[in-house]
Amino acid sequence: ALAVVLTAAVSFETFKAWKLKRNQTWADTYSYALSLQNQGKYDESIVVLDKMQQANHGIYADIARLQTANILFEQGKQEEALNILNILVQDKKVNGKLRNMAAVKLASYKLDTAPSEEIKELLRPLVDENTSWRNIALEMLAMLAIRDKDIDGAKKMYTDILNTDNVPEALKARVQDMLSILDSEQ
Repeated sequence: ALAVVLTAAVSFETFKAWKLKRNQTWADTYSYALSLQNQGKYDESIVVLDKMQQANHGIYADIARLQTANILFEQGKQEEALNILNILVQDKKVNGKLRNMAAVKLASYKLDTAPSEEIKELLRPLVDENTSWRNIALEMLAMLAIRDKDIDGAKKMYTDILNTDNVPEALKARVQDMLSILDSEQ
């Protein structure tokens, strides 16, 4: 029994050490890809990120996909980048927090041109599930309402933001400014 307990304890510690080393390797690889990107070596950075995606099916692969989209945006390859974000948002295997981040980013790029229903479909879950992205999603939905000339709807969403606990001061100031502008326009 003692041998089994010791073997289990050693195996657990060995597994823990292996997992820590693997995560450090992925973090180092990701840092290297960012360094290449910062040097303007976009293609090389994408190659490193692609290898991360192929070798790892966990959160590091998801982060690599998101970063690939960022690089493509920097290169002006909007459609390719939007496609990656869309895939991230639709893939239920992707880490939920990263999926939410991809949804906000995708909605922000599509806010001026996409049909209202498409933007609402992206952002409503963030509001309804009361995620950490809720206020940002509400702000974007308010901007969408303004775009669609639904001023009362925009005011309601801005007011919802103000009525939320722990709203950052910068967001609160932005919302109050928008409400003042909307009031003065009517």
